[in-house]
Amino acid sequence: MPELVFFSGTMDCGKSTLALQIEHNRSARGLTGMIFTRDDRAGEGKLSSRLGLVTDAVEVEDGQDVYAFLVDHLSRGGRADYVIADEAQFLAPEQIDQLARVVDDLGLDVFAFGITTDFRSKLFPGSQRLVELADRIEVLQVEALCWCGARATHNARTIDGEMVVEGAQVVVGDVNQSAGQVGYEVLCRRHHRRRMTAATARAAALSPDTLPVPTA
Repeated sequence: MPELVFFSGTMDCGKSTLALQIEHNRSARGLTGMIFTRDDRAGEGKLSSRLGLVTDAVEVEDGQDVYAFLVDHLSRGGRADYVIADEAQFLAPEQIDQLARVVDDLGLDVFAFGITTDFRSKLFPGSQRLVELADRIEVLQVEALCWCGARATHNARTIDGEMVVEGAQVVVGDVNQSAGQVGYEVLCRRHHRRRMTAATARAAALSPDTLPVPTA
């Protein structure tokens, strides 16, 4: 039976890499997929991983009906044996409903990839709808690690290495950004609650207040 499968995890856990692997494995067997994405780090109409792999994709626009897009593609003689939707957290809830309709009405597997919560630990609307509708939810097994070495469970937004907790829910950025740019970092829950990033932890370790005081 066709399924709507939601592959979820934090940033840096290999979601886009897995999406590309699924595309490779199925295309190698003669199948043709329709790939959707939204706000990928590599630019419009791209599905990319941090390992340097990239492929073309359909950039989903605000208000676009992805079910109607796919039906039109098929009606014009195009082929689609399955659907991949990367950065699915950025899709609107109604677009997730449309992906579910692709499964139910067109009989195609849909593989959706995305992070569940934003930098404030709040559910993305698209991810929430996926949790509600998915036939199956797979948590990625490649664990991202916090700077302390613990399993990372939260995504943090940073500016100059400092964690920020206010701002728009969607601001495109990446890990390891240069100073002054919006970046993201994965943290364990404890350090996310304490707003302690790798940069602030290093600063605290170098603070004169933490160094031993020499005795006479």
